[in-house]
Amino acid sequence: MQTRGKVFDDLSQLMTNAMGVAQGAREEAETAMKGWVDRFLADRDLVTREEFEAVRAMAQKAREENEALKARIAALEGK
Repeated sequence: MQTRGKVFDDLSQLMTNAMGVAQGAREEAETAMKGWVDRFLADRDLVTREEFEAVRAMAQKAREENEALKARIAALEGK
């Protein structure tokens, strides 16, 4: 019986070590994939949401100023 308990203990230890190795491999794969995705997106010269919203606000303000200037020119030409 003592031998059987030792075998189970050894098997249990082996499984625990295998799970640790698998966990480490998973974390390493996740890190590598995240790095690849970050590099891929950086190479595409994409803008962030904040940058997009800032440019959008500037464009809206420019359109509003353009409309105001058109109205002013029309009023001046009407005189």
